[in-house]
Amino acid sequence: MQIDVISDTVCPWCYIGKRRLERALSLRPQIEFDVRWRPFQLDPSTPLEGVDRKTYIEQKFGSSDKIKPIHAALLKAGEDEGIAFAFEKITRTPNTLNAHRVIRWSHSLGVQNELVEALFKRYFIDGVDIGKTKMLATIANEVGMDPELVEELLDSDADRESVEREDTMARKIGINGVPTFLIGGKVLVNGAQDAEHLVRVIDRVAAETGGAVATG
Repeated sequence: MQIDVISDTVCPWCYIGKRRLERALSLRPQIEFDVRWRPFQLDPSTPLEGVDRKTYIEQKFGSSDKIKPIHAALLKAGEDEGIAFAFEKITRTPNTLNAHRVIRWSHSLGVQNELVEALFKRYFIDGVDIGKTKMLATIANEVGMDPELVEELLDSDADRESVEREDTMARKIGINGVPTFLIGGKVLVNGAQDAEHLVRVIDRVAAETGGAVATG
């Protein structure tokens, strides 16, 4: 069963959603899943060089104080999923176009899930700028990709239009928030739903397509 995950690398709920999806998949070991990560930029207007995090938050929310309750909720949800968010370490809000390009390339090497995990960890836990070419090449190297090739491709326009086209297509079909899960090409699930809800959708799609459905 193919599951397409439309997400952004600077979306904390996408990180939480990833954990919940993984738990859902572990509850259905008899189904072979093909998880594919699809691009969505929460803010494509962010300059390619990124912006100061504090400035970005103040422009978006009016003041840094207004994001505190949002962070508090995320810290609790993250703790429940084994994610130790360290928002205080994040100093830059990056443009995520290039990160999505690397994610696209990682699929052909079979390390897409590992790369997405590494990008989330580096940004939300280590606080690094995942918009920088050198950093993206370093993270790609951590999961077995060729860092020199990644850097060379990032310095070109390789797959830039393809990623932008996928992002645009997601918006055209009505996706305006992430994470969004497309289960078996049939059902869209919006938001970081709990594992039990995802399992119910997986079971329904499996039944409709003649796949095996676990009980109990």
